[in-house]
Amino acid sequence: MIEKITSIQNHRIKNIVKLQQKSSERKAQNLIVIEGLREITLSIKSGIEIKSIFFCSEIISNDRIREISTDENQIFDISRDVYHKIAYRESTEGILVLAKPRFLNLSDLKLRDIPFIIILESVEKPGNLGAILRTADAANVDAVIVCDPLTDIYNPNAIRSSVGCIFTKQIVTCSSDEAIEWLKQNKIKSYAAALTAKKFYHETDFKISSAIIMGTEADGLTNKWLIGADEQIKIPMNGEIDSLNVSTSCAILVFEAMRQRNFYK
Repeated sequence: MIEKITSIQNHRIKNIVKLQQKSSERKAQNLIVIEGLREITLSIKSGIEIKSIFFCSEIISNDRIREISTDENQIFDISRDVYHKIAYRESTEGILVLAKPRFLNLSDLKLRDIPFIIILESVEKPGNLGAILRTADAANVDAVIVCDPLTDIYNPNAIRSSVGCIFTKQIVTCSSDEAIEWLKQNKIKSYAAALTAKKFYHETDFKISSAIIMGTEADGLTNKWLIGADEQIKIPMNGEIDSLNVSTSCAILVFEAMRQRNFYK
């Protein structure tokens, strides 16, 4: 039987809010919040385990719920007022779920013969992470490695801004030292994006096993990566400013690599 929830004071609703707001709660409960049919569908396709489903029958039909539910799911029909309390955006079809996150190690990564990797050092803005994951999906890169992260990769803002692409790519979090050693072991050449570089990105051979390393917008890459990478590369800047948004810069580098690889065709 589907339980009806009409109060924002309901303990389950209060818990959803805590999970949305606090990384410590997501870690302690080993649960994440996924909002929207597209995001939920992609998560299920990737093997994410759905634990609870919260839907507003005033917005979404029961038939759509049956498409994603199993006998093991707890299902709750929430009022429109309750949904607006917990929804990040009003256009997400009236549904969100609680699910178990999936964490991979470097040893779990499955790579093509000539892989291409995106590495992010100390990413701190969930929106930037999400945008880069959309690029990773669009270009079909092998994996995204997040080193020394300053944000939870399952932050609801990251899931939302990635439009579910966080579930379509292999993502690993680890230390920079671990990533540098892994690159060496797998004979993957690394290119650090840096303003101090002498070489432009379009002069770089990305047809070999490659990884690009992106730093934060405020500080760029640390010396660990500036020294640890095989080469430094940069994007020509002909205007008044000297850098682009990190997700934009990442997209430029990634799609140059894909162009050189004939988009994997």
